[in-house]
Formats: sequence, C-alpha cells, structure tokens
Amino acid sequence: MEPSMDVNSVTISVEGMTCISCVRTIEQQIGKANGVHHIKVSLEEKNATIIFDPKLQTPKTLQEAIDDMGFDALLHNASPLPVLTNTVFLTVTAPLTLPWDHIQSTLLKTKGVTGVKISPQQRTAVVTIIPSLVSASHIVELVPDLSLDVGSQEKKSVACDEHSTPQAGEVMLKMKVEGMTCHSCTSTIEGKVGKLQGVQRIKVSLDNQEAIIVYQPHLITAEEIKKQIEAVGFPAFIKKQPKYLKLGTIDVERLKNTPVKSPEGSQQKSPSYPSDSTATFIIEGMHCKSCVSNIESALSTLQYVSSIVVSLENRSAIIKYNASSVTPEMLRKAIEAVSPRQYRVSIAKEVENTSSSPSSSSLQKMPSNIVSQPLTQETVININGMTCNSCVQSIEGVISKKPGVKSIRVSLANSTGTVEYDPLLTSPETLREAIEDMGFDAILPDTNEPLVVIAQPSLETPLLPSTNEPDSVMTPVHSKCYIQVSGMTCASCVANIERNLRREEGIYSVLVALMAGKAEVRYNPAVIQPPMIAEFIRELGFGAMVMENADEGDGILELVVRGMTCASCVHKIESTLTKHKGIFYCSVALATNKAHIKYDPEIIGPRDIIHTIESLGFEASLVKKDRSASHLDHKREIKQWKRSFLVSLFFCIPVMGLMIYMMVVDHHLATFHHNQTMSNEEMIHSSMFLERQILPGLSIMNLLSLLLCLPVQFCGGWYFYIQAYKALKHKTANMDVLIVLATTIAFAYSLVILLVAMYERAGVNPITFFDTPPMLFVFIALGRWLEHIAKGKTSEALAKLISLQATEATIVTLNSENLLLSEEQVDVELVQRGDIIKVVPGGKFPVDGRVIEGHSMVDESLITGEAMPVAKKPGSTVIAGSINQNGSLLIRATHVGADTTLSQIVKLVEEAQTSKAPIQQFADQLSGYFVPFIVLISIVTLLVWIIIGFQNFEIVETYFPGYNRSISRTETIIRFAFQASITVLCIACPCSLGLATPTAVMVGTGVGAQNGILIKGGEPLEMAHKVKVVVFDKTGTITHGTPVVNQVKVLVESNRIPRNKILAIVGTAESNSEHPLGAAVTKYCKQELDTETLGTCTDFQVVPGCGISCKVTNIEGLLHKSNLKIEENNIKNASLVQIDAVNEQSSTSSSMIIDAHLSNAVDTQQYKVLIGNREWMIRNGLVISSEVDSSMIEHERRGRTAVLVTIDDELCGLIAIADTVKPEAELAVHILKSMGLEVVLMTGDNSKTARSIASQVGITKVFAEVLPSHKVAKVKQLQEEGKRVAMVGDGINDSPALAMANVGIAIGTGTDVAIEAADVVLIRNDLLDVVASIDLSRKTVKRIRINFVFALIYNLIGIPIAAGVFLPIGLVLQPWMGSAAMAASSVSVVLSSLFLKLYRKPTYDNYELGARRHTGQRSPSEISVHVGIDDASRNSPRLGLLDRIVNYSRASINSLLSDKRSLNSVVTSEPDKHSLLVGDFREDDDTTL
Repeated sequence: MEPSMDVNSVTISVEGMTCISCVRTIEQQIGKANGVHHIKVSLEEKNATIIFDPKLQTPKTLQEAIDDMGFDALLHNASPLPVLTNTVFLTVTAPLTLPWDHIQSTLLKTKGVTGVKISPQQRTAVVTIIPSLVSASHIVELVPDLSLDVGSQEKKSVACDEHSTPQAGEVMLKMKVEGMTCHSCTSTIEGKVGKLQGVQRIKVSLDNQEAIIVYQPHLITAEEIKKQIEAVGFPAFIKKQPKYLKLGTIDVERLKNTPVKSPEGSQQKSPSYPSDSTATFIIEGMHCKSCVSNIESALSTLQYVSSIVVSLENRSAIIKYNASSVTPEMLRKAIEAVSPRQYRVSIAKEVENTSSSPSSSSLQKMPSNIVSQPLTQETVININGMTCNSCVQSIEGVISKKPGVKSIRVSLANSTGTVEYDPLLTSPETLREAIEDMGFDAILPDTNEPLVVIAQPSLETPLLPSTNEPDSVMTPVHSKCYIQVSGMTCASCVANIERNLRREEGIYSVLVALMAGKAEVRYNPAVIQPPMIAEFIRELGFGAMVMENADEGDGILELVVRGMTCASCVHKIESTLTKHKGIFYCSVALATNKAHIKYDPEIIGPRDIIHTIESLGFEASLVKKDRSASHLDHKREIKQWKRSFLVSLFFCIPVMGLMIYMMVVDHHLATFHHNQTMSNEEMIHSSMFLERQILPGLSIMNLLSLLLCLPVQFCGGWYFYIQAYKALKHKTANMDVLIVLATTIAFAYSLVILLVAMYERAGVNPITFFDTPPMLFVFIALGRWLEHIAKGKTSEALAKLISLQATEATIVTLNSENLLLSEEQVDVELVQRGDIIKVVPGGKFPVDGRVIEGHSMVDESLITGEAMPVAKKPGSTVIAGSINQNGSLLIRATHVGADTTLSQIVKLVEEAQTSKAPIQQFADQLSGYFVPFIVLISIVTLLVWIIIGFQNFEIVETYFPGYNRSISRTETIIRFAFQASITVLCIACPCSLGLATPTAVMVGTGVGAQNGILIKGGEPLEMAHKVKVVVFDKTGTITHGTPVVNQVKVLVESNRIPRNKILAIVGTAESNSEHPLGAAVTKYCKQELDTETLGTCTDFQVVPGCGISCKVTNIEGLLHKSNLKIEENNIKNASLVQIDAVNEQSSTSSSMIIDAHLSNAVDTQQYKVLIGNREWMIRNGLVISSEVDSSMIEHERRGRTAVLVTIDDELCGLIAIADTVKPEAELAVHILKSMGLEVVLMTGDNSKTARSIASQVGITKVFAEVLPSHKVAKVKQLQEEGKRVAMVGDGINDSPALAMANVGIAIGTGTDVAIEAADVVLIRNDLLDVVASIDLSRKTVKRIRINFVFALIYNLIGIPIAAGVFLPIGLVLQPWMGSAAMAASSVSVVLSSLFLKLYRKPTYDNYELGARRHTGQRSPSEISVHVGIDDASRNSPRLGLLDRIVNYSRASINSLLSDKRSLNSVVTSEPDKHSLLVGDFREDDDTTL
C-alpha cells in the first residue's frame, strides 16, 4: 500500500443542535452529498468533522449546506487539512463470478473508498482507501474473487476496540495525546505507532484525545512509544501506568529472545515439555478478576510455562511448567513481582513428571476443564430512542455480530437490552458505545454488576480450604468520595464528566450537581483513588479538588418516635436499624422521644427508615425543620440598640433641660465673675435653687445630674463598653473606644471631683461633666438602631425563596412494564434519590430529577430568569421549584433535600449576605487616629498645666473659676490641670463626627424614597458612589420581560388571502395556547383588528417545542366588522374632500350587498391551521423556500423567535416575536458611561439574543448563557479585579448576584426575593432611576464629607482653646462655652445634612437633551460576547494578518465615530473577540468593508 494525499478534512462549528435527532439529520443529509466520504457530528462539542473530495466539495459549500438545514454553521478555519489515504493492490486469484463493472460500483459505494482503477487485461484492481475508515481486509471481504497483492502489502496497524482485553503477555497503555484536530491526525499516529515492533494494536480517539495501545513490554517500552508519538508532532502523556513485568531473579535476556506467542493461542496450544511439572501456589492479596488476569497474563508470557489457572475463590494458582528450565521458587518470585507487587505467595505443593503421576492427572484435568469452557457474563443495557420493532431488529442484528457476544435480547416495552458475552473479548462499555453509534441513547445501570455464568460447573471439591466466605471475597469494597468541580456551565458539562468518568476502571457510579459544583463518585479503592479521579476531571478541562469532609454527603435524619416506654424499646429500635445496610449510626433518646440517624442516601432513604420503625410498632415522623432564616434577621441587635436608645433618651431630655438652664445661669454669673467678691458669689450660688447644697459640696444640680447619668452610663452604654473592649482586644481604636473613653473619663472625673468637694465640705459647687454621656449615647444609639433595622430586612428574602419549595410530592410505584401500581402523597423531606414522582400540570417540581415519561412545557424562569417555557421529554432534567405547565410528567429524583438547585440558590443568597463585611466607616478610620491623638493632647495639657502652675501660680489663680483660697496650692494646680485636660476630651468628643454620617444618610434615604428610590441603610448609599462597573440583567431589566410581535410578513398575494384574514385566523388559533408566544400573537391580532372577540377554534393540539395545529371557523363576522370600520373611515375621508353624496350612498349600499352575500356564502368555512417552527412545518410535509428560511435566519440573528403560519396546507405568513427593549434603556446606559462607569450585560439567554439587545442599547461587553451561581462568580471576578460592582436585576435568579455585589439594585416590578436581596429598590420600573440612585449617592457622600469638615474645623479650633493655648491673650474656654460649642457643632452638622432635602432628580427630558447628540446603536462587531463562566473555554482560531489589519482599522473608525470609545473592544490577547468580529463580516448585511 502506498500512502497519498488526495482527500481533505474540515471541522465546522454547528450551533442550534438540541438532540441526537439533529445529529442524525445532519449526518444523513450531508453524508449523501456528492464527494463526502465521511461525516461525524458531535452534539457535546457542537461541531461536524467532514472528510471530502476537494475536487467536488469545498469547506464553504459544506458550511452552506449545513446552514440550509436551519442550523448555524461557522467555519473557523477555511483551509482544510489533508487526510492520509492508502492504495491497495488487488489481484484475481480465481475465475471471476461477477463482472468488473459490478465490482467497481460495489467498491465505490463502500464508505472510505475514494477511488478504484481496474485493469481487466492484467486482472488487477487498484483501490484508494482512507485507512481510518476502512481496512484492506474489509475490501477483500467485499469482493471474494480478489485477493491482496502480497508483493505490495505491508504490515499495517490494526484498530483494536477501546476496551478489548490484552492477550497473554501484552500490556494495555492509555495515553493522552494533545493537538489532534481531525481524523488525519489519528490515522497518522495509528500508522506510525502501529508499525513499531512489539506494538500489537492501537486505537486513537479524536473525541477523547487519547490513544489506547496494546504492546509487548519485553520488545518495546511505554517511554519509546511516547517518544514516537511526540516525533510526529503531538505532545503525549501516559494516563495509566502500564503493569510492567518485573521478574527479579529470572534472566531478562532469555526473555528477549523468546518467540512471541500468537494472540489467538490459548493455554492448550502452548508447547508441552517432556518433563512437565505442576505446582500449586497459595496467593494472598488478590481482590478481583483484574488481579487474576494480571497474574495469568504476566506468567503465561514466560517460555517455560505451558499453562496457568488462577482461582480467586480458592486464592490459588496451578502452574504447569518445564522443570528443567525453572524452579517453583523462581515462579513464586515471578508472581510476587507482578504489579502492583502486593501479592504474598507460598508454595502449596509441587508434582514432578505429570505424565506418570496419577494424582497429577486429576490436577491436570481441572485446569483444562476450566480453561476450555469460556466464561460468560450477562449485562443489561437501558436503551432509549427505540420507536418500533425495526429498531429492535437492527440493534439485535448489529450487536450479535460483535466479537464475544453470545446472545442479545432487546425489549421495546422495557427499553432494555440483555446481552450475554465473553468478558475476555468485549465489555459492557464497548457494547453500550456500539449501540450509541447506531443513534440510540444507551445507559449502563449504575450498579451493574455483570452476572457470571460458567458454561460447565467446576469441580465439586475446592482445591484449598477457604477461610473467607466466597461472597465476602467476591464483593469489591465500595467507597465514596466528593469532588469540588469548577468551570461547569451547563447540563452538557455534567453529562460530559459523568460519561467519561464511568468509562474509567474502578468507578461504579457518578452523580454531578451543577449548582453545587460537586461530583459524588463511588469507586473501588483497590483500583483507583480520589486524587486520580480528580485528575481525570482536570483532563476534561474542568477544575477539580477532592473534598476532605466526605461525611457531607451522608444523610442525617432527625425523627420524633412515639410509643416508647422503656430502655428496651430504645434498644430494640437501635439494634434493628443498625443491622440495616446503609445505616452508619443510630441514637434514640427516650427522654426527648427523638432519634438521630446517619445513613447513606444511595442505599436507604428516610421513608425506608420510618417504615422500619413503624413495623416495630412505634410511630415515627420527621422533626419539622425551622424553615426561617432566623440567624440573619438581626432581631437581637435591633432590640438591644432600641433599648439602649430609649434608656438614653429617657434620661437625656431632663439632662439637656438642666444643661440649658445652667448655661443661662453660668452666662449670668460670668458677667459678674470679675466684679463681685467671693462672698457675693457664694451668696448668688446659694440663692439659686439648683445650686443649693443638700450636703456640703453636693448641690441639687450635681445630685440630679449624677442620678440621671448613672443609668445611661451603665445601661444605655453597656453595648458600647462591650464593643470597645472587643476593639481594644484586637488592638484597634474605633468610634466605640472614643465614645467610651470620653464618657467614662468625664463621668469618673465628675464623680471624683464631687466626692473630693464633699470631703472638703466646699462652699462652691465643683463643675462636673455629667451631661456629656447621655447626649452622646442618644445620638449614637439612634444611628445604630436604624442601621440594624435596614440590615434585618435580609431574612425576608430567604423566607420568600424557601416558600417556593413544594411541600409535598406524589410518589408513584411502577411495575416491570412501567404501569402505575400505586400513588402516595409524602412530605418533600421524605423523597429519596431514585424515587419516581408524578408532577401534574400546574404543579411544582419537588426535587431535581430526570424525566422518564411524558412531554410538557416547564416554566423555569425561577432559575434561568428567561420567560420562555422549556420543552421537556424523557431524558430531560428538571429543577426543583419550577412549574409544570401543560402535561403530566413522571420524573426520577436525582438530587433531593439540600442538594436541589433551589436549596443551592438559598445557600448562595445566605452566604452572600453573611459574607459581605460592612463598609468601614470613614468616621471609624478617622477615630482610629483621632482617639490616640486626643488622649495624647489631653495628657500633654495635664502635664503642661501642672508645670506652668508650679512655675507661675498667678495664671491659675486668675483663670480658675472654681478657685478657693481654703484649698492648698498643689491641689488647686492639679484640679485646674485636670479640668483643662477633661475639657479637651469633652470638647473633642466625637459627637459631631458621630452625627456626620447618620444624619446625612437619614436625609439621603428619605429624599431617595420621595423620588422612588428605596435605599436600605447607609452602607449602600456610601458604597454606590465608589461603583466602577454596572452589571445589568437582560430579561425584565433592560427589556420588558414579555414577548411582543415585532413583524408580520405575509407570504401570499393579498387578493388570495388578505392580511386581516390571516390575523383573524392566527389570533383565533393562538387564543387557546398558554405559551407566552401564543399570548403575544393573540394580543397583537386583537389590537390590529380592534376587537376583543375572535372566532371559534376546534381540534386544538399542542406539540411542546414545535407548535400547534387546529381548525378555525366563524371568523367572517370578525372580518365583516373590520371591513365596516374601513368603509366608515373611507366615507369620512370622502366627505372631507367633498365627493358628492350620491357616490357615497352607492358605495355604502354596494358594500352592504357584498357583505350580505359574503356572510351567506362563506358562513361555515373551516380553515386548517398550523403554527410553529421549521421542524413543525417539515414534519407536516411542507416545503420552506430558501427566501423564507433566510428571512427566518435574519430574525433569529437579531434575537427574535420566527414562527411560520400555514392555512389549508399553504405557507401564508411569518411572525417575528421578541422581548422588546425599554425605551429609556439606551439613554440610561449612555449616561452611566458618561459618568465614567463601565456597563456590562449579563444574561442566562443565548449569545445571539444577548448580542442583539446589547447593540440596541449601546453596551459593548456581554456575558451570555450564565447560570445564577455563575452570575455570583462573575460579580466576584470583577470585584477581584479591584472594581466596585453594582448589579441591576429583577428575578429570583439574580438574587445571589444582587446580594454579592457591592450595591444590589432591584427593579420594583421584579420578584419579592430580588427586592429583598437588593440594597437599593427602584419603585418605578424606570432604568433612569439607576442613574439617579448613583447620583444621589454621590451627592450624599459629598454632604457627609462637608459634615466631617464642619466637625473637624470645630475640633481643630475648639481643642487648642480648651487646652488653654490662648490663655495669655485672655481667650478662656469656660465649661458653658464648651457645651455651647459642642451643641453648635452638632447643630451645624444636622443643618448641613438637611441641605440634601433640596436634591431634585433630573427628569427624562433633561437627560435626553444632554445626551441626544451622543447616543447611537453599536454595531454588533463592537460587542464582545463571553459565553458561560469561562471565557477561555471557547476555542477560537488565531486570525490571519489581513483579518487583524481589517479589524483594527474598523475598530479605529468606530472609535472615531463613537463617543469616548476606546480600543479595548479589540485586544490581541483575546482571540475570542476577533473570532466574533470575523463572524460578523459574514453575518451582517449592513456591514461593509
């Protein structure tokens, strides 16, 4: 055979495939095309690989052919790759029975044959074949009269089945091969490696990017094979280390010279030596059949071993060997050397000269008995997609011919196939794949242990006594592990992981949860370990990490058990339950009547456990879980701050009254201070009621102040003390520390000075600061109380989310023929994995599951946020909490309890709300420096005044208001110094700092509420001004969220069927439909015809996902009415232009006559109507012209749904329906951009629709097909880039992202859950309020900063005066001045905050005026669309130089035309965007170069 290259291969991306039926359609249609040799379509990878003749087809024509079928075909690389072909020379060996023409046509019809040249004279045929599709031996089988020309024949690689078992002396090696793009690559590798000496078979899989090689380890090593693959240009990695033959003491050189046994040769054909001996070995450490085949294959390669039989049950091996070449001891070491080197071997007995020994003859009989009878296993495969007996026959016909298959029985009723096969020649997985290759869905049951059938019973007596029971030896140990999987975006990823993992050896079952990002794997620990499983998942392109706390997957059940009387009842329940398989732990408490049970949900469920307890004669029921999110409702905090505020307020009012009174009196005294003698002063003091002394040194004023201050200091301020203690413990100083410090020192100083005055029996009352604590605590406690009320709203969101969960489920029992036996209503917590649940129309799905019977439309807007219902059929997955619409469904539960998607969303919202740390207040940051600074100033003041006092006592004497000559000098100085330092602490008390934020926030939120913007507390208000990115949800936020008819295109002449008539018929037909699209059509028709009533609709049928069919009558009256209206309008118009009345009369009367005739004639006309998509029309035998098809494609490209209408089997109309953009959306986006913000669109909808909407509103960055959990991840990703994110949304699916974002903004018309999860709620459904909320935030923060300036200026001026810096120039700060200044600063801050009341929200007209010149739609090429969670996951080709130049020049032009548009939309490092730009040149009619 001579290799040549005259065939090409190309891979085309295909969008729009939904099921295996689409795959088959494409393969059948394109496969028939002239010049196409082979086509393979992959639904998972969304592509088609085609091998074609470049003389007859080009990649462009193939792409157009797929496009014409209604799919979107994208050609990433227009240059095809060459495919290796071989030439086979055939010669005639016997007289020909068939004519040459017939031979030529037979060969040309064969798949993989590209050309045939025949020479009748020389009696030869030269056939060109594609070796990856057909082999030379297959060609010979087709034409028995011809045989291969031996002279030209070469050794070639033989494709082996992926899972065939290597024969004795061979080792199977799995390698991951990267960089393969087409079948040409696979055939190159197979051709190169297959020729190597020692390589028996090789199979390269393009889909799995792996090679499976069976080779002889004594002739070639795995490393050499790897190097050969890399030499061809493909990086290769060994996936499974081969089981090498390690033979310690035996001479390896002798092995190398060993002639290789033919793979067909069995033990009987092995050479028999004259001096044969038999030895029996006992082998410890074997676990399963894999160990048996390992030992047998390793030892049977040895030249001097004629036969070996290993028994797993008896833990023995019987070996027949050449005694002159090897000893039993060497064989023992050889067995121990077999990988994984864990066997412990001992020699039981050996028998020399087997020919003469009678005992050995019986021993010999036994192995030959077992070996000669092949082992048979039976497996059951679930087959979906069979429709009739023809399918059954085709499966049975194809599979029965497969090597190793003994028999197959396929049941159409049960959708199963039972296969008896030889495990040495094939495996269940190989059979499953063979059935799938025929176009059916084949699934192996998770716990599919093959049934072993031995053709002839083995000897009655076992060779060796077995210590273990056979069951315990045979059953492999099942272990379970959980793996955290990241990077999954949709159900296809889940299916990909589950399918690939099940193929791996040692894995029994896999269950992947998309929302939780978790895979539950059951495996055999003797064969595989969790890190290896994680590695397999990583090889598939996902992130994977083994979860350490594997107990997480165990079910925990809390039950209330009634009817127990004593300890023996407890023991009875516990002992019965712990005997059950799948129950790990059980504890029953007699006192509380409760049982705590830990179980494996795969083996047993809560219902089984309850039934077991009830069968013992007790009553058992679930402990009802508290479904409220009480840990998030802040009730305790709200209560404590409210109490703190009320206590402080109650005592503060009288203190403030006393303070004002004293301020007036002190002012009055101050005017007399220098003019009066001391005795006069004492006289005035004593004459005032409040200054009268009850005891010497204790006035009524001071006593009242002390009594009012005590409860505030220690009851109202208790929480401040706790917070301050915690802050100091962590070595930080916050607002609480400053408040506590100031109030405590003021209180302690006042109390000490009062006690000293009483002790000294002073005549003049000391000046105290008992008024400071109550005032301070009131303001701060009020702020904290309001803050926690806002935070407390969060729990309502979770309560709403949890209420979406169904409370009960209808569990059904089916018999073997899938007929309903019984139904039972149970609590949703009692649903077990694997239960079959019935969901009626209008019902909620109680758990996540897979549909096993029925068809319906399901409203999943709860999860995906998209309004359109989703068609469900057997095999589709359903989500808990979504609503079934029109058909009954039977589903099998896959995820129950806390694993359901809805529970995961609840968990996401909880985590986002609890993990969001409150913004660190500016005041806290400031007081971090302010507190130590003030304390330092206060101490410095104290020390300086003590020094000055001792140096110059006259200053103290002059300026100390409480100076009394009866007190000693030292005491006077210390008292004066203390008073100055306390005045510093009090005047610097952060009252105004404390008020700066809360007052502005209170006014700001009030003003927001008046303008229709509800802001929950200060945190979002402060955060909104820092926002750098605004993320919009699409449905219901940027768009209205309800479909509307955009266009009706009439496809027939108006004289045959008028437009009004089509609308009347379509409106009537769709009036019975519950689908949102149907409702939109009916609404549109009613508006156009200006009527509320429509015709009559009969025989109405809905096919979910396709369309409707029905019969329509009684529309003539409707048309008659609309014609009358047209006539009336005509008359009015005619009278306006003064046409004479005679004409009017005749025209009206004639129209009346026509109408009368019409109504009589066509009274009972009936119309047969079909409305639906392409598939519906094709299914009903209608041909869609290329014009109609191209116009549908154009609508779909713009994100619309195109629906076709046929009346009486004639295609009459095309209706385009779409969700329309809100009128103010474009303007809002423009203004946000002009404010310097980045705007992003994020949606669960497909990329086409998302791109179309984005281009309409001017957004250039889009994330499409994003799940709720991935919306959270996207927000996190943006936050990790250092950006503050505002998320604008309306649906339940947005709530986790709203909670995670720095500022969550919910549209008021959205769901309650979204509103509760958000920080800002826009009451009006107006996107300009998003702009207003950010604008208001900026204004508020600006006002807070002004407040801080007021507070700081007051402190900066007040503190030096209080410290006595200006004493030498006579500027003294008396205590009443301190109080007044403190009050003044607080008042100034409050007044400053009240200025926010003047804020006015700009109107639509104001915005529009400013923005009119700049707004404009973006061309789709400027929009970068990222699909799913991982942008890198989209494989896009590298652009050629010309394409790049074109894109850059185009982007430059756009950037000049658009406002502030940067070149960020085309970055070289993101090939993703380039591929989209290239795509757009092809797609957009309006784009010109």
